[in-house]
Amino acid sequence: MPMKPARPRSTRLAACLPLCAAACLSACAIGPDYHRPAAPTPQHYKELGDWKPIAPQPAASDAPWWSIYNDPKLDELERQVSISNESLKATAANYQQALEIVAESRAAYFPTLSANLSAQRAPTSSSRVTVNPGPPPSLSVTSTRSVADEVSASVSASWAPDIWGKIRRTVENSVANAQASAADLAAARLSLQGTLATDYFSLRVDDDLTHLYEQTVKAYQETLEITRNQFDAGTAAETDVITAQTQLQGAQAALIGVGVQRAQLEHAIAVLIGKTPDQLSIVPGPLTREVPVAPVGMPSTLLERRPDIAAAERTAAAASAQIGVATAAYYPSVTLAGSFGYTGPALGGLFSVANEVWSVGPQVAQTLFDGGLRHAQVAAARAAYESSVASYRQTVLAAFQQVEDELAALRILEQQAQIQQLAVSSAREAVKLTVYQYEAGTVAYTSVVTVQAIALADEQNLLTTLGSRLSASVALVTALGGGWDSALLAEGAGGKPAATPDARP
Repeated sequence: MPMKPARPRSTRLAACLPLCAAACLSACAIGPDYHRPAAPTPQHYKELGDWKPIAPQPAASDAPWWSIYNDPKLDELERQVSISNESLKATAANYQQALEIVAESRAAYFPTLSANLSAQRAPTSSSRVTVNPGPPPSLSVTSTRSVADEVSASVSASWAPDIWGKIRRTVENSVANAQASAADLAAARLSLQGTLATDYFSLRVDDDLTHLYEQTVKAYQETLEITRNQFDAGTAAETDVITAQTQLQGAQAALIGVGVQRAQLEHAIAVLIGKTPDQLSIVPGPLTREVPVAPVGMPSTLLERRPDIAAAERTAAAASAQIGVATAAYYPSVTLAGSFGYTGPALGGLFSVANEVWSVGPQVAQTLFDGGLRHAQVAAARAAYESSVASYRQTVLAAFQQVEDELAALRILEQQAQIQQLAVSSAREAVKLTVYQYEAGTVAYTSVVTVQAIALADEQNLLTTLGSRLSASVALVTALGGGWDSALLAEGAGGKPAATPDARP
C-alpha cells in the first residue's frame, strides 16, 4: 500500500504558528497587574505608651464583639440589627447586585448560541413573455399572482475569544467591586452595631441619672423637713425654708427632664432594629461599672481587621483592572460566528439537504481613528486608579487616628474617673457633716445648699465620665474592626482571595 509523503517540517511548523500565537495571547492580559499599594503603618500605637489597661478582654472566638459587656439586653438588641435594620438590607441588596454583575462579566467567556424558527406567507407575482410568430410577429406578457409560504429554522453561534484579556480584566474589576461591596456591608453592619451599643449605654446613663435625681429629691425633701422644723423652733429663717423648697423643686424638674433624652434614645434604638418606636420598650436598668478594653494588637494587623480599609483597597484593585479594560480597546476585536439552518416552502420536507443554508467565518474589527477617545479613556482610568490609591491611604490614616483617639480617651477618662470617684466620696461626707452641723445650729443653711450642689454635680460628672468611657470602649472595638477579618472576602465574590495586606510603612 503506497504511503502518503510526509509534510515538510517547515510546513507543519507554519501550520502550528497561528495556534501557538493564539494560545500565548490568550494567556496574557493587557494592562497593569495589580499590587496592593503601600500604606503608612506605624510601628506602635502612640497613645498606648506605658498605659496597661486592666485585663484587656477580647470576645470569645464564637461570640460577637459586644459579648465583652456581658449584658443580655444589649445582646438581644444587637442580634436584631443584622436581621431587621432597613439600611443594612439596602446595603445587602447592593452587595447582591455586585455579585450578579460578576456573573454577567463571566458570561462573556462563553459563546452565544441562539435558535430561530420562522414562517411567513406572502403574495408573489410573476410575468411570462410569449412570442407570437405572426404574421406579423408580436409579444404578449402574462402576469400571475400567487401566495407563497416560506419556513426557516436555524441555529447560530458567535464567540469573541478573550485574546487581549479584556474580559479577564472586566471580571477582575467586577470581582474586586463585589468584594468592596462585601466589605461595605460589613462596615455598615459594624457601624450600626456600634451606634446601637453607644445609644444603649447612653440610655443606661439616663437610667442611673434618673436614680440619682430620685435619691437627690429624697435627700432634699429630708433637708426641707429639717429647715421647717428649725423654722418652727425659731432657730432658722423663712429664707432657709424657701431656699430648700427651691432646691427641691429644681431637682424634681431635672428628674422629669431626663425622660426626654431617654425616650429619644429608646426611639432611636427601635429604628436601628427595624421597629417603630411604639414596638419597643426597654425596662430601666443599672449602668455597668465595668469598662472592658479590647486588646489592640500590632498596628499592622489593623489593615486586616477594618472592613472600610478592605473596601478602599478592593476599590483600588477594581480601578487597576479598569485600566486594562480601557487599554484593550487599542487592539482589534475578533469574533467567530457561524450559523446552520434550513429554508423551504413548507415544514414538511424542510430538513433536507436541498434546503440547507449555512455560514461560518471570523470577523476582525479595528478602530483606525477615534479622535483620541481611547487615549482619553486610558488616561481617565489611570487617574481614577491614582484617586482610589490616595483614598485607600487616607482611609488607613483615618483608621489609625480613630484607634489612637479612643486609646487616649480610655486612658485619660480612666484617670479622670478615679479622681472623680474620690471627689464623690468627699462630697458625700461633706454633705453628711454639714447637715449635722446645720441641725446643731453651728453653720448657716447656705453651707448645706453649697455642699449639696457640689455633691450632685460630682455625682453627675462621675456618671458622665463612666458613660464616656463606655462609649470610648465601644468606639475602640469598632475602630479595631469588631473581630472582622479581610480573609472573609476570599470567596465572598466567588473569585480569588483578596490580596494579603501589605504592612510596609
